[in-house]
Amino acid sequence: MKLVTAAQMRELDRRAIEDVGLPSLVLMENAGRTTYQILRREFPHLAGPVAVLAGRGNNGGDGFVVARYLANAGESVAVFLLGRRDQVQGDARVNLEILTRQGVEVIEILDESHLNPVVHRLAWSGLIVDALLGTGLNSPVAGLMAALIEKVNHLRPPVLAVDIPSGLSADTGEVMGVAVRAKVTATYGWPKIGQVAPSGRDYVGRLWQVDISIPPNLPQDLAVELVEAGEMRRLLPPRPFGSHKGAFGHLAVLAGSQGKTGAAAMTADGALRAGAGLVTLGIPASLNDILEVKLTEAMTLPLPEAEGARALGLQAMPAIRQFLADKTAAALGPGLGTHEETCEVVRQLTRDLPLPLVIDADGLNALAPDPQWLQDAPGPRILTPHPGEMARLTGAPVRDIQADRLQAAREAAARYGAVLVLKGAQTVVADPEGRVSLNPTGNPALASGGTGDVLTGLIGGFLAQKMIPWDAARLGVYLHGLAADYLAGGLDRGLIAGDLLAGFQEMLGEFLAGRIPLEEGEAGFRRVIF
Repeated sequence: MKLVTAAQMRELDRRAIEDVGLPSLVLMENAGRTTYQILRREFPHLAGPVAVLAGRGNNGGDGFVVARYLANAGESVAVFLLGRRDQVQGDARVNLEILTRQGVEVIEILDESHLNPVVHRLAWSGLIVDALLGTGLNSPVAGLMAALIEKVNHLRPPVLAVDIPSGLSADTGEVMGVAVRAKVTATYGWPKIGQVAPSGRDYVGRLWQVDISIPPNLPQDLAVELVEAGEMRRLLPPRPFGSHKGAFGHLAVLAGSQGKTGAAAMTADGALRAGAGLVTLGIPASLNDILEVKLTEAMTLPLPEAEGARALGLQAMPAIRQFLADKTAAALGPGLGTHEETCEVVRQLTRDLPLPLVIDADGLNALAPDPQWLQDAPGPRILTPHPGEMARLTGAPVRDIQADRLQAAREAAARYGAVLVLKGAQTVVADPEGRVSLNPTGNPALASGGTGDVLTGLIGGFLAQKMIPWDAARLGVYLHGLAADYLAGGLDRGLIAGDLLAGFQEMLGEFLAGRIPLEEGEAGFRRVIF
C-alpha cells in the first residue's frame, strides 16, 4: 500500500480533477458519503446527537457532506463552524448551502465567548466528527482552534476524524501544537505517512482508507509503502511437495563470542524457522561445545580464535573462506564481539564475499569507523541497525535519525549501496534505488534482548532461499513483528526471544490461513492495519 505526503496527495487530487476530468464536487461527495458509511460501521449505536466540527476549507466541506447523510438518515446532527458562513468558499460553500436549505443547525464559533456553550453541547453528543483541519497544515495550531481542540480532547464522546485528526502533520505524524485524539480516522485516496508513523498512531486510532474515485494508475512515483499482509503471503518461498533440504539453501552464520553464545544460537534458529534447508554456525573454537548443546537442528563449525579472546581471529580467515565457498547466503555479527581481529574479519568479508550477506550488531560496529568497506562489495548487503548502531554507522545523532527515520534510512541505503533495515517502532526498510517501506507489525514486547538476533536469522534464512534482499528484509521484518503481535496476546511485556522461535510456526499457520492479521473492508473503503 502506497503512502503519500500532503503535497503528493494534493497533486493526485489536481491530476484527477484537471487531467482525468473528475469534478471536485464529486470527490468531496465520495469522501463524505464513504465517511458516513464508516461512521455507521464503527458506531452502529449512537448514544446521542452527532456534532460535526467544521473548518472553513475543504475538510469542513467533507464534514458538511457527512452531516447531510446523517440528517437524511433521521439522525440528530448539528454543525459547529469555526468562523463565519460567508468565509466558506468553493465546493465547501456549495455543501454548506445545501445543509442550510435542508434545515440542519449550523452554529458559528467566532470567539472565546462561544466556546463554553459549544463544549456543553459537545459533551452531551454521542459522537464528534472532526472536520476542522486537513492535511495541508504547515504551522502550529493556535488561538481559538487550539483552545477548541484542547477541550475536545477532554470530552467523553468518541471522535471520528475526517481525512486526518486536526493538528497532526500528514508528513511526519508530528503534533503541530495540539491535535485531536481520534478513535477512528477516514483518510482519502491514500494513507498519509504521518498517520502510520509511530508519533501519529495514538491520534489516528483505527484508520480507514477511502476510495474517492481517484484512478489507481495515477500514483506512479510514490516511493514509500506500508507493508501489507497479502503481499507478504505471496512472497513466502513455495515448498513443492517433492522438494528436499538442499532446495532451500544453506545459510552460513558467523556469530558469538564469550558471554554471547545466545545471540549466535538464536540467529541460527531464526534462519531455520524462516525455512532455510541447512544452517551452519561458525563459532570460536573454545565455544563450540556450548553451542553443540544449545543447538540441535543447526550444525556448528569451530574456528580459530584471537589469542586469549574467545572471539574469531584473523587465523580463521582461510577456514572461513573455504566454509563459505558452497553456501547460499551468510549472516554476520550477532554477539561477535569487538576484538580488533574479529573486526578485521568482518571488514574483509564485507569487502570480498560475493554471497548475499546480512550484517547486524557487532558486524555493524566493526564497520562503523569506516563504512566505505561497503562501497564496492561484490554481493548484496543487508544492514540491520537499531538507532544507536545507525548513529555509529552514519555519524548522525540518534535524535536526528529518530526525527525522520524514513529519510535517514533512505540516505544510508543510497550511501552504502545496501538494503537498510532501521529497527525500532515501525521498522523502516530502504533500498539503494530509493524505495522505502514502513512495517506495520510489532509492539513494545519486542524490546527484549535477543529479538534482534532472531530477526537477523529470519532475514538470513530468506536470503538462503534465494529471495532478493529487498523482499527478504521486508518479509523477515513483517513476520518477526507479527509473531510478537500474535504471541504477546495484547501484552506489551514478558515476551522473550525464545518465545518468538517457539511460536513462529503456529503464527505462520494462522497468517497463511488469513486469520491474522484480520483484514476488513467493503466496497469503497478498507481498514489500514498498522
